Amino acid sequence: MAILNHLLLVSSLLPLVLSYPFYPPTCYTKVLTMARELTQMAAELKEDPVTSYCMAHMPNLYLDVHNGCVMHKMWTYISLVEGLRESRCAYTREVRKLGVTMMQLFIIMSEKCHGDLVFTIYDCRALERKHTGS
Repeated sequence: MAILNHLLLVSSLLPLVLSYPFYPPTCYTKVLTMARELTQMAAELKEDPVTSYCMAHMPNLYLDVHNGCVMHKMWTYISLVEGLRESRCAYTREVRKLGVTMMQLFIIMSEKCHGDLVFTIYDCRALERKHTGS
């Protein structure tokens, strides 16, 4: 009976183990993924008919987590998004999500992953160039 219970336990846990990612995300991979998602989200908001009018003056967003200037760039962009309160699009769910997610990434990079991240370049102009895809 004990063997049967053991086999039942193993057979019920096996699908859970196999479905779990083999490598849990590290702080670095989390930051990298969030930066790519935010870059894409900002580009989509600039093209969306509902939000393009008030997002048109926003700079193109490109977040390179290896660039030492990225923290300043994020803080500036967060301030600009919060400044959109005068426009109708600032109250859309997508614009609010952009601001909140950007703040989350800023906090993760500055507090949670501070020792895990290494800035390999310090080129603020590189973050101002228009990048697509990423």
